[in-house]
Amino acid sequence: MAITKTGSAKYEGLGKSGKGHVSTESGALKDQPYGFNTRFEDGSGTNPEELIAAAHASCFTMALAFQLGDAGYENGTLETTAKVSLEKDGDGFTVTRSDLTLTGNVPDAEQAKFEELANKAKENCPISKLLDAEITLTTNFSG
Repeated sequence: MAITKTGSAKYEGLGKSGKGHVSTESGALKDQPYGFNTRFEDGSGTNPEELIAAAHASCFTMALAFQLGDAGYENGTLETTAKVSLEKDGDGFTVTRSDLTLTGNVPDAEQAKFEELANKAKENCPISKLLDAEITLTTNFSG
């Protein structure tokens, strides 16, 4: 069973002066502006790396929530931040890493088990598998 989701982008103008808009099938993003100024400067709008960071944080967090549920834990709170790095690579750029920082509160869980499941989720969430970049994980746990 394949699940297919759609995102779209439109870019008008070329180079640094061009401006674009990005949308998602669900409407969560609708004509969100992006361009050179939102990617390489402090312009208002989004950029591909920010969207990848949000996708990675949400995918990893959901994967861990399911891992914990499958391990018998019923309650908890997970919060993840992903920082995606874009670096100059020859004539272009490459996403080189995604650094995940997880804060978890799972009553009755032991830290070692929590970290084991978090690392398993880091390795196996679909967005982690998609990224050809270093992925790190820092955990802050309270049981």
